[in-house]
Amino acid sequence: MKAYLFPGQGAQFTGMGQDLYNASAKAKDLFNHANEVLGFDITKIMFEGTSDRLKETAVTQPVIFLHSTILAEVMGDAFQPDMVAGHSLGEFSALVANRTLAFSDGLRLVSRRAQAMQKACEVQPSTMAAVLGLEDEVVEEICAETNGIVVAANYNCPGQLVISGEIVAIDAACEALKEAGAKRTILLPVGGAFHSPLMEPAREELAAAIENTQFTDPACPIYQNVSAKAVMDPLEIKKNLIAQLTAPVRWTQSLQNMIADGADKFIEVGPGNVLQGLVKKVDRSMETEKATILY
Repeated sequence: MKAYLFPGQGAQFTGMGQDLYNASAKAKDLFNHANEVLGFDITKIMFEGTSDRLKETAVTQPVIFLHSTILAEVMGDAFQPDMVAGHSLGEFSALVANRTLAFSDGLRLVSRRAQAMQKACEVQPSTMAAVLGLEDEVVEEICAETNGIVVAANYNCPGQLVISGEIVAIDAACEALKEAGAKRTILLPVGGAFHSPLMEPAREELAAAIENTQFTDPACPIYQNVSAKAVMDPLEIKKNLIAQLTAPVRWTQSLQNMIADGADKFIEVGPGNVLQGLVKKVDRSMETEKATILY
């Protein structure tokens, strides 16, 4: 069974999507439509923007969403998912790809999400750090014992967990984690504490937008970040998507459940190849590949 995976923030690069724009009239139409929906020339930023410009949360999320969803759309009959999943932001791309969300609605929600998260980051300085080489339970325990707000945010693969929270609390937790045997702790170049309680203002803002957006029955199950389980009910999908901003991304568990449910080939749709690597760290026997279009 084929599982299609959609990347999140961090996979962006200058020139992303230009090959799609040049190769496909359908892709060109979708990029131009995106400019109209957003009210500015986002394709120009994708094709020519500096790396610093592309790192801005309000830009990063829409450009990754556009690259992923347009690629899935122009793959045509080659895009045949039995199941989908998306890492954080990528969950919105997955929901457009499996027909739960219309392209325009997904783009509007992603833009709103990015702006709301940016505002939440500006309210309180915060950050994230990757922890390598410790059991998840040890990381969770140390986070719980650390003063201030610091939580497990991204369960990326066995031995790789990202924590999120207040800067002082992250620093203290990293010291404790190294003492507990972590191979490395790496502060991430992000604007704030994503997937933590500090994103509550953004969650509230996005919740209203999601509630007012039409979600339809999906073409195939989505394994959502919050539950790591297959979901087909549009109302449950909405609920999980709203909870996602302050809840951890259970990616390890999502991949494990997809494999248990029959996935044997994982195809990454969008910029980068990080998700293929995470699949291999969960189960080396899995077949992985990068999505492409036939020219």
